[in-house]
Amino acid sequence: MFTITARLATFNDIPELQRLIALSVRGLSTNYYNQQQIESAIKYIFGVDTQLVTDGTYYVAGIDGVTVGCGGWSKRNTLYGGDQHKEIEDPLLDPNHDAARIRAFFVHPDYARRGIGSYIIKVCETAAQNNGFKSLQLGATLPGVPLYEAMGYKAIENIDQPMPDGVILPLVKMFKVL
Repeated sequence: MFTITARLATFNDIPELQRLIALSVRGLSTNYYNQQQIESAIKYIFGVDTQLVTDGTYYVAGIDGVTVGCGGWSKRNTLYGGDQHKEIEDPLLDPNHDAARIRAFFVHPDYARRGIGSYIIKVCETAAQNNGFKSLQLGATLPGVPLYEAMGYKAIENIDQPMPDGVILPLVKMFKVL
């Protein structure tokens, strides 16, 4: 048996998290995306959004001192993507009218399907709810859809995200009422 822990990410975690994200995408996306989509997504979309670290809403999951996952929630407008995917600062959402965002979830492929993603989602949902949000929204990768569905999220829109190199990455916009 193992114990999953979660703590807030710091700027010192970013290099390790960038490596984890690339490992996760390359290791867990091969049944859903082709190699060109995977590499393009790592370059243009998937990465740490440092605004989440600044806001204190991004978590690092560990087992026995090993970083095995990361993920967060946001009170800002961006639905998905790391720093390389944004051009402006995110405006704040109004918890009375807007859904908080579930953002940037990645699990090390050697630790997949052990409850790490679910654990981090529960931490994020609780934090968002404690901040007054009544619903959540996210942009899921195709490999993430089964996890989010199991956690009660419903697909509301398919997104074909174009990247600067012309590659299209299918994503799914999902929603959950808390």
